[in-house]
Amino acid sequence: MSKLLILGAGQYGKVAREIAEAIGNFEVISFLDDNSPSAIGNLCDYDKFSDEYDTAIVAIGDPELRLGLLQKLKEFGYIIPILVHPKAYISPSSVIENGSFVEPMAIVHTDVKIGAGCIISAGTIVNHNAVIGCGCHLNCGTIIGARAVIKELVRTNCGQIIE
Repeated sequence: MSKLLILGAGQYGKVAREIAEAIGNFEVISFLDDNSPSAIGNLCDYDKFSDEYDTAIVAIGDPELRLGLLQKLKEFGYIIPILVHPKAYISPSSVIENGSFVEPMAIVHTDVKIGAGCIISAGTIVNHNAVIGCGCHLNCGTIIGARAVIKELVRTNCGQIIE
C-alpha cells in the first residue's frame, strides 16, 4: 500500500482525504499545509517527505497554485494519483489526467477528457465527448453538455449548465 501526502488541509484537502479513504489503497494519509495544526509540515516541505511518502496530490482551491505544485511534485518523483470516489461513475472510455479528483455521485461519461489537477465536485455531470482543461473546478451540480470544451483554470458555479 502507498502513503499519500495531500498538499492543502482545508476544505479540498478534507474532500481529497475522504475520497482516498473510500478508495482504501493508502496505509497512511497526511497533510502539508501552512496554516493547519493537523499538518505534518508546510506546503514547501514536500521535498522532506519523499523518502517516506511515494504518492502526493494537491488539494488547493487556487488553480494556478494547484497546477504549479503538481508540477513540482512530479519533478520531485512523487506518484501523482487520480482520486475517484467509489460512488462516482467514470466511463471506461473517458480519460482523466493525474492530480484530478472526482467526488461522489459525479458522472464522467463516454469519451470525456479531463485535464490534470481538476476537481470534479459532487453531483457534477460531464456528458459525452466533453473536454475539460487542466486546473478546472466543476462545482457541485454542474452540467457540462455533450462536446463542450472548457478552457483551463475555469471554476463553475454550483448548478451551472454549460452547453
